[in-house]
Amino acid sequence: MPISFDLTPEQRELQGLASKFAREEMTPRAAECDRTGRFPEEVYRRAWELGLMNLNVPAEYGGSGLPLLDQCLITEELASACGGMTTSILANCLALQPINLGGSPEQRERFLKPFCSEYRLASFALTEPGGGSDAGALKTRAIREGDSYLLTGQKCFITNAPQASLYTVFATVDPEKKHAGITAFVVPRETPGVSLGREEDKLGQRASSTATVTLERARVPLQNRLGGEGEGFKLAMATLDSTRTPIGALAVGIARAALEHASRYALQRSSFGVPIAQHQAIATKLGTMVQELEASRLLTWLSAWMVDQGKRATLESSVAKCYASDSAMHICDEAIQIFGGYGYMRDYPVEKLLRDAKLCQIYEGANEIQRLVIAREYLRRFS
Repeated sequence: MPISFDLTPEQRELQGLASKFAREEMTPRAAECDRTGRFPEEVYRRAWELGLMNLNVPAEYGGSGLPLLDQCLITEELASACGGMTTSILANCLALQPINLGGSPEQRERFLKPFCSEYRLASFALTEPGGGSDAGALKTRAIREGDSYLLTGQKCFITNAPQASLYTVFATVDPEKKHAGITAFVVPRETPGVSLGREEDKLGQRASSTATVTLERARVPLQNRLGGEGEGFKLAMATLDSTRTPIGALAVGIARAALEHASRYALQRSSFGVPIAQHQAIATKLGTMVQELEASRLLTWLSAWMVDQGKRATLESSVAKCYASDSAMHICDEAIQIFGGYGYMRDYPVEKLLRDAKLCQIYEGANEIQRLVIAREYLRRFS
């Protein structure tokens, strides 16, 4: 398939659907949900009804089965309205991807179909209090007992945990084996021994709920193990390789909103007798912001295209996520500067965008780790 930057009529239709949903359902609620930390379940239910959730679930199981590029087009539109709501809408893609990649046909039938036949949320449970970036050092234990496993440990910063009906949990069958001991499990919410901590009070993305999941000898049947023992780390990394790119698209959406707000304000606000957009200091800021936004989008599209072509995209997805999220922070910061004192006030939208953008540098692999991944992947070419 040749590379083309012309979107198909179907892709433009998806963009239009997501844009309309963002404008009509998300934007009117964004400030209130950010202020109060409310989880707007009515928005997420409506997203499910319109087919804007479970984007990566194959059509044979009732999902959208969309290519990753199409998922990124939708994500950008949603994120331009609210980064937090977008994170909660996308969380099912992250949580269900290990089942897509590592589940047997029977497991995919059993676990994926219910999410497409009715509104449900799922959570991806990898991060632990003692280590986020060092996934190989996780401490949650999985002890085999007959035809089941007993899972004991704690997972933190789990998106949608309070509302999820299912968790994909990564635990180790032998801590001494480090990466080679990690195994993946599907854990239903109602499993005895599963409990939740309080919801986190976050800096940004406050419309998305986040909590700790504790497992105390939670019994999980062998039929809920994804792949074999010790295959969980590769499954987690493969999952993140495919879900990291939409985080780049999410950052692009937040940055686009900040640039649009700043541009309108710069044309309306006058100083020294002319709109501030005519002053070189402001114009050069806007010019740099446009450069960073356009580059971020193209890097995201490239990564998505490579995944859709079945190519290895670890390098490209890390570059896209890292660059787009760093650029989003810079663009939002500059937007506040253009607004001046007003930008610092919650009556104006740009301070929320800055707070929402920050998380994009942290989740799905902190950008410090992304740079190490980028260097490692690039140096492979010389070995």
